[in-house]
Amino acid sequence: MSDTQTLIENRPPSVAALFLERVAATPDAEAYRYPVPPASGEGPDEWKSLSWAQAAERVYAISAGLIELGVQPEQRVALASSTRVEWILADLGIMCAGAATTTIYPQTNAGESAFILSDSDSKVLIAEDAAQLAKAREKRAELPALTHIVVIDPAGVETGDGVLTLAELETRGAAYVEKNPELIKERVGAITADQLATLIYTSGTTGRPKGVRLPHDNWSYMAKAIAATGLLGPDDVQYLWLPLAHVFGKVLTSGQIDIGHVTAVDGRVDKIILNLPVVQPTYMAAVPRIFEKVYNGVAAKARAGGGAKYKIFQWAAEVSREYAKASQDNFRRTGTASVPFGLGAKHKVADALVFAKIREAFGGRLRACVSGSAALAPEIGYFFAGAGIHILEGYGLTESSAASFVNPGEAYRTGTVGKPLPGTEVRIADDGEILLRGPGIMEGYHGLPEKTAEVLESDGWFHTGDIGELSPDGYLRITDRKKDLIKTSGGKYIAPAEVEGQFKAVCPYVSNILVHGADRNFCTALIALDEPSILEWAKENGLEGKSYAEVVAAPATVALVEGYVKELNEGLQRWQTIKKFRLLPRDLDVEHGEITPSLKLKRPVVEREYKALIEEMYAGSREA
Repeated sequence: MSDTQTLIENRPPSVAALFLERVAATPDAEAYRYPVPPASGEGPDEWKSLSWAQAAERVYAISAGLIELGVQPEQRVALASSTRVEWILADLGIMCAGAATTTIYPQTNAGESAFILSDSDSKVLIAEDAAQLAKAREKRAELPALTHIVVIDPAGVETGDGVLTLAELETRGAAYVEKNPELIKERVGAITADQLATLIYTSGTTGRPKGVRLPHDNWSYMAKAIAATGLLGPDDVQYLWLPLAHVFGKVLTSGQIDIGHVTAVDGRVDKIILNLPVVQPTYMAAVPRIFEKVYNGVAAKARAGGGAKYKIFQWAAEVSREYAKASQDNFRRTGTASVPFGLGAKHKVADALVFAKIREAFGGRLRACVSGSAALAPEIGYFFAGAGIHILEGYGLTESSAASFVNPGEAYRTGTVGKPLPGTEVRIADDGEILLRGPGIMEGYHGLPEKTAEVLESDGWFHTGDIGELSPDGYLRITDRKKDLIKTSGGKYIAPAEVEGQFKAVCPYVSNILVHGADRNFCTALIALDEPSILEWAKENGLEGKSYAEVVAAPATVALVEGYVKELNEGLQRWQTIKKFRLLPRDLDVEHGEITPSLKLKRPVVEREYKALIEEMYAGSREA
């Protein structure tokens, strides 16, 4: 048995136990970094730190406070908050109490929040602020199991009647621990591997969300498996902005505890560009939309700088992709990432002109990024790889505790999601569906045995619903969602995500695109543009001062995008090509239910909402 297998198979029963081990091992080391806005409300945030011992003091106080409120092992405590250090501390406090965290996205409306609270039988809700509290109060009569609400940010909050602040909970908990010094150790020691730790409701692209039951062993396995990849070490600084209500964000907190590195936490997406040079992370996980926005922003800025500047960018981008492909191919064959001399010389020039500035914008120390949750267009992946920012694509689902595959460090391959984590098995079914088995797979859907049986076989194989293929040496490539494959009226199958990804690499102004063509005789597309990028273009093209809706309706904008659609079509099979498209009057967003909080497209919702536009594109057409 290898050392890795030994570590994984002898893992502690819970992340709570791992946390206690980490605190004992490195109590004075920095654990978390978090921003504090200036008291005046003006100027940059001040970043503060918590050591492992300081974090533990707060975690134990939260845990004891919940126990004093009557929370029992496996009872649910809901968390409705954006990503912030208190989310992590509260989650650890819940787990150290032996209870289970129910995660709720802060954008979730009152009705859906109430459904999750009710379906999970959550006893306590930890709400971020007055807005989250108001949603719970609105539906309080429908939530008989809910006994207390704890509010993180007390501004504008009236306490009493079962409502208290997080500070009050911690004060009560600290006093309780003082009277019962062995309380937390006893609770953590009693946790079994199969005990429920987390209930994450899949935001889903269709229908009511399902609660995914993830026991403590899932997270303990994930922590050890992530450490075993060697992608992170104790000296790393991770920048964490992903929604912690989503499994991708949460799994990063487990891996950190086992490894012991620093995590800088700030979920404000609009602060990412400002924070990166301050935090100077060595590692960051993100969804493809972030890399697309950075790429589009760089391209739009270059275009706005004039013809010569844009030509330099286009040349550098081509060099970047050529360099990345050559270095990856050579590493695959020889084990060294060498490139031909001439290409290397061009790359040095491109690096000085373009790439160094991009790396500086990411903080200057970024070794690697992990991309997950959706497919990253290979051309964007190659661009960043050649620019010195290595995006390691990974793959997993809520039902597999987030991480099932990840690209290995130097041996990463753009366009694949890498190899399975140690301890995870994979096989491809006859219809191309990816099946997974291992310690990361969920226990099942909460209260839905029939739904569980549809995806989880008795021998442990989980049906992902994704289509993929394995290379001879074990690298997985995702080709599409099983249910999202389009079959045209001519009998041709099309993977819309693949076409959409290629368009994002071609058009620097796109934000979201939906390719439609099921049971039709040709494909069409609904396209939403990135507002900052297209408004910047508008200034230079006689449309300054126009609103976004006015800009996208302008003939010049339609002509601009038409050019990119033609460029896309040149690289597609005839039956894949986009024959017609429409620009949407606004971007797709979470508030309208068109994309999930993890930025996945909800195809049925978008197609239903823009049915008239779709029908308009097919009206009167007999094109084959």
